[in-house]
Amino acid sequence: MNKKLVASLILTALVSACGGGGGGGGSASPAQTPSSNPPATSDPDTDFSAGIFEPYQNFEQICESPRSGADSRGRPFTDSQGTSTDENYWLRSWSNDLYLWYGEITDVDPASLSPEDYFDEMKTFATTPSGAAKDKFHFTIPTEDWIDQSQSGISGGYGATFAFLSSSPPRQIVVAYTEPDTPATAPETNLQRGDTILEIDGADLISGNDLDTLNAGLFPGDNETHSFVIQQIDGSVRNVTMTSTQITSAPVQNVSMLETETGLVGYMTFNDHIRTAEQQLIAAVEQLDAGNVTDLVLDLRYNGGGFLDIANEISFMIAGPSAATGQVFEALQFNDKHTQFDPVTGNPLEPNTFHTTPQFSSGSPLPSLDLARVFVLTGPGTCSASESIINSLRGIDVEVIQVGTTSCGKPYGFYPFDNCGTTYFSIQFRGVNNKNFGDYSDGFSPENTPQVEGVPVPGCVVSDDFTRQLGDPLEGRLRAALQFRENSTCPSTTNARLKPVRAGWQQLSKADGEIIKPEFLKNSVLRRQKTDGPN
Repeated sequence: MNKKLVASLILTALVSACGGGGGGGGSASPAQTPSSNPPATSDPDTDFSAGIFEPYQNFEQICESPRSGADSRGRPFTDSQGTSTDENYWLRSWSNDLYLWYGEITDVDPASLSPEDYFDEMKTFATTPSGAAKDKFHFTIPTEDWIDQSQSGISGGYGATFAFLSSSPPRQIVVAYTEPDTPATAPETNLQRGDTILEIDGADLISGNDLDTLNAGLFPGDNETHSFVIQQIDGSVRNVTMTSTQITSAPVQNVSMLETETGLVGYMTFNDHIRTAEQQLIAAVEQLDAGNVTDLVLDLRYNGGGFLDIANEISFMIAGPSAATGQVFEALQFNDKHTQFDPVTGNPLEPNTFHTTPQFSSGSPLPSLDLARVFVLTGPGTCSASESIINSLRGIDVEVIQVGTTSCGKPYGFYPFDNCGTTYFSIQFRGVNNKNFGDYSDGFSPENTPQVEGVPVPGCVVSDDFTRQLGDPLEGRLRAALQFRENSTCPSTTNARLKPVRAGWQQLSKADGEIIKPEFLKNSVLRRQKTDGPN
């Protein structure tokens, strides 16, 4: 599904309702052939036989609309002519082999649906005891978009990430953060965190019903110009016009050292686990280490995930070699067909230890801060790979003090697979830390959260503060972390929400600032090295 359409559908639902590791060689494990279902001896696009599955490799890149040439990285396509049913047979066998809960998939005739609709059926529809969907993480991205997002941090837009504070009329959507050198931060625009959108192209965002216009302005295609009426934090109102373009994100921002009576405290905003984050994180840690910081506040409130390798690296750089070298960062557990070998790389299943060197580039050993504790700022957008940072550090007894609100709860992940121009993401593994803990499907909470041994974890519940910029020592969550560091107490009042801009403004939703990001950036993703697929 196109990422713009995904975002538009999400917004439509909101407004009309009133939400690693990787590595190794490219050889396939013998376990890739389904062990519990005997393979059929038929050609692609055969008659459907329930419960009989050929290896998914038999259907790879047999496409209704085959591609020719090469992708944006110069890798040649291997597509051959087929039908949409062939594509569905690939989805069916692939899901049966690799999906974590493959036994809960209903076996559907591949000829009955389009590939997009068929993929939607290739998952469990069970619910958790709380009634939530067991699998909330099933999605697709056009392969070229996936390459752009994961390799270089490029995606379309203005360079502003918006937070949805109220999804039903009267709605409230504000700027959460911006990217440097983008239309959002141009001198004539100069959007700031906390700026509230009142109108888009003349459509009233607060209580209007012109959803098409609102969606078009919030989720533009390339080179689209839209006008906005913006209310600033001081209450003043102004008009801005922005033209969308390809945005290169800066995943690490606001690196600084804060003076306190008990030493320097490092701070950084870390927004995305993408390839380009590696060198930015290394530079940030080198800067903070040179400044002799005694503590670190790692702001993950908007970091939904991405490559687990990046989470592994920053975790090592926080803990340092004495605590982390040779220790388990995360052990992956696949379904019961794959207990000995990684079903994608063919490597023996062994725990992923903490990385001591960069994984996306050559270089010297990773720098480190050698900290026994870290303050982590979280929110509902703190997901997957970001939660692995918290879990892995607690697994080696680094104290993680959480400030903010409960994280989203995604202890699962996957390898991305391209087939016929679509990259598919389907839950394939769960991860556990050095203490064999990985049960956080309800998220990590800064209040009354037990560790594995049942010892309460300290922290402060603090709402997101859109009245100040990220990295400002007076911003609500950062201020609470600094206070807790000084005297182990939380602020007596944590209501840092924006004041209503109109009479009758409703309270914040439970999401407390949900942001919209590409799905890849809200999950844990493993790389496949030495293969033809997207890494």
